[in-house]
Amino acid sequence: MGFGDFFWILLFFIAMQPFLRQKFLEIARQKTIENIEKKRGSRVILLVHRQETMSLFGFPIMRYIDINDSEEVIRAINLTDKDVPIDIILHTPGGLVLPSLQIALAIKKHPAKVTAFIPHYAMSGGTLIALACDEIVMDEHAVLGPVDPQIGEYPAASILRAVKRKPLEHIDDRTLILADVAEMALKQMKENLKMILNERFPSEKIEKLSEILSQGYFTHDYPITYEEAIKLGLPVSKEMPIEVYQLMKLFPQPVRRTPSVEYIPLPKKGTKDLG
Repeated sequence: MGFGDFFWILLFFIAMQPFLRQKFLEIARQKTIENIEKKRGSRVILLVHRQETMSLFGFPIMRYIDINDSEEVIRAINLTDKDVPIDIILHTPGGLVLPSLQIALAIKKHPAKVTAFIPHYAMSGGTLIALACDEIVMDEHAVLGPVDPQIGEYPAASILRAVKRKPLEHIDDRTLILADVAEMALKQMKENLKMILNERFPSEKIEKLSEILSQGYFTHDYPITYEEAIKLGLPVSKEMPIEVYQLMKLFPQPVRRTPSVEYIPLPKKGTKDLG
């Protein structure tokens, strides 16, 4: 074998490395999912959005809830017997309202218990899905977020407040149209949230939760911690299975040249002074 042949073989293996690495991760994920399903007697569904190095040149791809996700999740729910519990693992910054709502409504209609596991965060549309579940299991440091609608790059509630603070003659037509759309979006989101929360809480509680979470009382990235979720009266617990953390390790972020966090990945116990 000449140097030229060796060079092309080496180049081929370098080019195939991202693909092979991705395949190995997928196999490991499937095995871990199977283990959780056997242990809990449930159907496990993952909705995980992280950057993943997928391309030949290793560029990270940003992910969020879209219509493809809703199609896949609903298909998984339809393939699950009515008496089989569902465990949905959520790790997402959110996404489009329509697919998030579709997933939430499909979860709400499933007769058996549905549990949302949130190891790190489930914001916006992820919170909407979690609220449709019978139980929300959060890591002690995990967060949820408000579900207030966004119009383009602006919160719908902020658009309405800005319009109300100006004389009508000083507002251009485009802003007035945006304000009209924002008003409809806020009303629709509140009604959708009421529908998702229906039969899970008393009517007064549903009204309060749907108002607080959907009408722009916080910034869209406001973190609702475990403690705050309890204060809101949400059905949360901290009993996170260790297998969920193990599964999240199989969704790595793109490798950086210099890692930003380093530690020895072993439990650390206190030591007694022997002197």
